[in-house]
Parts: sequence; structure tokens; C-alpha cells
Amino acid sequence: MDTQSLTPFQIVQELDKYIVGQNDAKKNVAIALRNRWRRMNAADDIKNEIVPNNILMIGATGVGKTEIARRLAKIAKAPFVKVEASKFTEVGYVGRDVESMVRDLVEQTVRMVKQEKTESVKEKAARIVEDLILDILIPPLKESKKNIDTPSREDVEQNEQTRERFREKLAKGELDNRKIEIQVSKKTNPNIGIMGAGPMDESALMNIQEMLGGMVPKGPKKRKMTISDARKSMMDEEVDRLIDMEEVKEEALVRAENSGIIFIDEIDKIASNSSDRGSSGSVSREGVQRDLLPVVEGSAVSTKYGTINTDHVLFIAAGAFHFAKPSDLIPELQGRFPIRVELDNLTQEDFVRILKEPKNSLIKQYQALFQAEGVELAFTSESVDKIAETAMIINDQVENIGARRLHTIMSQLLNDYLFRMPEEVPSGQKIEIDGALVDSKLKTLVKNRDLSQYIL
Repeated sequence: MDTQSLTPFQIVQELDKYIVGQNDAKKNVAIALRNRWRRMNAADDIKNEIVPNNILMIGATGVGKTEIARRLAKIAKAPFVKVEASKFTEVGYVGRDVESMVRDLVEQTVRMVKQEKTESVKEKAARIVEDLILDILIPPLKESKKNIDTPSREDVEQNEQTRERFREKLAKGELDNRKIEIQVSKKTNPNIGIMGAGPMDESALMNIQEMLGGMVPKGPKKRKMTISDARKSMMDEEVDRLIDMEEVKEEALVRAENSGIIFIDEIDKIASNSSDRGSSGSVSREGVQRDLLPVVEGSAVSTKYGTINTDHVLFIAAGAFHFAKPSDLIPELQGRFPIRVELDNLTQEDFVRILKEPKNSLIKQYQALFQAEGVELAFTSESVDKIAETAMIINDQVENIGARRLHTIMSQLLNDYLFRMPEEVPSGQKIEIDGALVDSKLKTLVKNRDLSQYIL
């Protein structure tokens, strides 16, 4: 499937495989993603004028805000970074720190592009490494007619036959434990600190460290190791040699600019409501908003790989907004998130669907864990209903953390079996979780409010 040209309807279909409900949020992120494809295919004279419609998602904890953004990035194969806005209000915060999320995005993109390039040259690198290992085991012979001491044609042919036999053995792994001596690059990455330099942004510090680290000589050294280990070491070096890092950096910057997604969570924590205005905390939060503003609206950020413009980076912000409202954000920042989506609170029926339907549902995850021990795990419909009901009750009694409550409940329900496998629960057994078992494991916790508060 060509993920770059997925229609909004197809994007929603892909999101439906992992996320239950929240159709409005899915539709809006699908449109935002498709608009990127539309912009790249627009006329050149207008292409750069089309800006992304950044999204503000409003909803309680555990309703799927982060998961929607993360899955969107995976569907699009786009670089993705998640940050908590609240971290920018911590002690020691300086204004330039907000740009660190953009530098993180570029780092992530460089890793993605390098991985793709690695996959494309892996086959070629493997052939080269195989020849290098053969050269160590059976050095090649070359026929020459000028010197009587040189090998004859028969010797050369015999050498080639021997090399081919060893090549087959290498392919089958029959020589993996045999030791050979190879030359490896001596990579030195000294931990160089900068003293007395005064305030310095992260990008400048990394560049200085990289420059000083590059001044340390990297001489090769000989090491004796098994062919299996040698193959891995030589593969890494050969892949690095075949990949053009300058090309990787250039491609990464372009991709980050045009396809990058930055998810800013807990943005409500930097909003100042009317009752807070005038306090020192309110000033600090408003300062963070003003520092975020130029990055979100589009600015040039320096990284160790070059300068990236954030004009076309898609920003998705999210927050519960229990104690503040979206209108408590400064007007300029509000205007940079024109699309607002309110996510629905999850119902008991949603919990049932979350347990069963997604490709990575909790039930399927635990079944896979049990299957690894050769044990079959099954749930009755009644047990699933009771798990969902228990999650709703505890969320109402203690604190509503949405679908995350299901993780703690499933852990409480199944940890005893996970501990007893494989000694007391051997391979070949089938374990069925029914309603009575769920009641016996969880009912006391539901009744005891204080206990459930600490355990779940």
C-alpha cells in the first residue's frame, strides 16, 4: 500500500484498526495528512503558501489523543516526536529550549532515513563482507605468465573451487564459530565538556563536541573474533561506507520540513486561567506559550544537521483542559491551532470494544504472551463485560484515567498465571477466564475504595 497517497477515508480505516471511536478526531487528522499530499502536488507558485491546519485535541486522559497522533505518523511513515508542554515550565527552563523538540524531530528523521538507506545497501554490503571473510580464510590466487613463481591456471582454478565450497559453508553458517582476525575501526567518542562558556544552546554544544571528537585520531586495530561476530562488525562498517551521510542529512531535513509531526501533550498545563492571572506561575506559563508561538507559526531552527524551517511541520496539541479552557491560551497561539476536536469520554461499551477489536488489543497481547509458553488463553463474553464494568467503576470511584485502567486491571487479573508459568502451568494447558474468576480477583478491590486507589 502506498501510504503517501492514502485518501482520508482510507486513513480513517487504518486508524480504526487500532483506535475505537473518536470518529471526529480521526476525520480531522486524516484530512490534515491528506492535505500534505495535496500540497506537494499543488502548483509550484502556491505550494509554499499552503500552511498546515494544526490541530488541538481536547479530551480526558486515556481517551486516545496520543494514540491517534502516533498511529497517524506510523500510517504516513512520517517522523514523529512527542513532547510534554509542562516540561518547559520546569526549573532551569530557558526560552530556547522549546526548539529542542524540532531538533529531536530532525534526529528522528535522520535515523529513519539512515535506516531506509541501510536496508537498500544491506544486500550489497553482505556480498562485500562475504568476499572479505573469504579473502581471510582462502586468499585468492591470480595467474601470471611473467613469473615462474606465480600460481598456474590449475592452482587458480583449484583456489576458486575451494573458495566456492567455503562460500557455501559460510551461507549455511557452518563456519560461524571459527575465529578470524579482522581490522576494525577504533571509534572514539570522548565526553567533552565545555567549561566557562556561559549560556549555550543545545545545537551549538553538540556541534562543538562533534568537532572536537572528530579531532581525535581513529586508527584501525586488529581483533580476533568468531566469523559470526566478525560478520556483524564488518557489516556495520561496510554499510556506513556505502551510505552517503551528506545525502542522508539533506533528505532528512527536507522530510522533516514537509512530513514531520510534533505532538505537544499537556498544553493545558501552560494555559493561564483567569484566577491565576498575575501570579508568578501564570507569567511563566504565558512565557512558554510565547516561546512556542514562533516555532508553531514557522521559523528557522538550527540543528547540527543544518537549518530546518517549521512552516510546514504539522503540530498536534492535546490537553484535558479540566482546570483551564482553550480560550485561556494566548490568542496568537490559539490562532495557530485552527482545528479543534473534542474527544468523547469512553463508555463501558467502548471498553469492551477496546479489549477485543483493535489489532493490538490487550486480550490479543496477553494471548500472545501465554502462547509463548505454549498455553492457550481464552476469555468468555461475560468476563470481558465484567472487566469493562470494573474499569468503569474504578474510574468513577478513584480517578478517571480512561482506557489506561484496563492495563492495570488485566495485569491484576493475569499476573498470578504469568508468575506460575511454566512450572505450575505447563505447556499444552488451556486457561479460560470467566465471569466468576473476574469477580473473585477484582471484586474486593472495587468494594474497597482506598485499596483500589493504591493498587489500581
